[in-house]
Amino acid sequence: MSVAVPRVIAPYSFQLADRTRHQTALRLLPFLFTLYVANYLDRTSVAYAAIGMARELAFSDRVFGMGAGVFFISYVALQIPGALLVERWSARRVISLTMIAWGSMTALTALVHTPAQLYAARFLLGAAEAGFFPGVIVYLSHWFIPEDRAKATSNFMSAIPLSFVIGSPVAGLILGHSWFAITGWRWLFIIEGLPAIVLGIIAFFYLTDLPGQATWLAAEQRQWIESKLKEEKPASVEAMPVGQALRSCTNLMLAAVCLLNYFAY
Repeated sequence: MSVAVPRVIAPYSFQLADRTRHQTALRLLPFLFTLYVANYLDRTSVAYAAIGMARELAFSDRVFGMGAGVFFISYVALQIPGALLVERWSARRVISLTMIAWGSMTALTALVHTPAQLYAARFLLGAAEAGFFPGVIVYLSHWFIPEDRAKATSNFMSAIPLSFVIGSPVAGLILGHSWFAITGWRWLFIIEGLPAIVLGIIAFFYLTDLPGQATWLAAEQRQWIESKLKEEKPASVEAMPVGQALRSCTNLMLAAVCLLNYFAY
């Protein structure tokens, strides 16, 4: 009798775990993947618009190089605050507001006429986008158990190559047309900025901050995720000073790997 109980409970427990993990991934990952495609399309739109901008506004390569660099000043500076907002406030709200802000900034780049305006637009775009990627990584940690988290992150980041596959032909199609006396490169910013705004509004209603708030999961599924995530948390957490975090060999090594990886783009 003592042996029969585990035989009955174990299969159901495994079924509950598999069903919950599959349902969570199916609900969140395709949507987050779509958001990241929109993110990269907006970030790289200036590269496709460069020829038209150079022809109409007489921008030099130095102007475009400066515009690309200015973007990352605000982008890097605000990534950690963005991740903290997701952790301490609301992932749903941060992701939604971030998308609406960067979509608006992308569309407003169509109004650029001078190098200074381009620098300002790119700086503000970097600030708007900064919290998205680290915010999503933190968000995934609220939903996926450790053995699923790496796979979820890789599925999310696979949006990067797809965005390049989609971005080139779409940009080429838009750049080849002018409507209402507005040149193609200006339309590129407008058209590629609008989806981020729409998706940001949808994200506010579609995403759920924490498993305990998910009405699309059964009560036992919510309890299973929360209990599994609680198991991975240490009993006591010791805060690390900022200076110590910046000097950490592990952090420096990961930063170096990321830096060298981006050189290949």
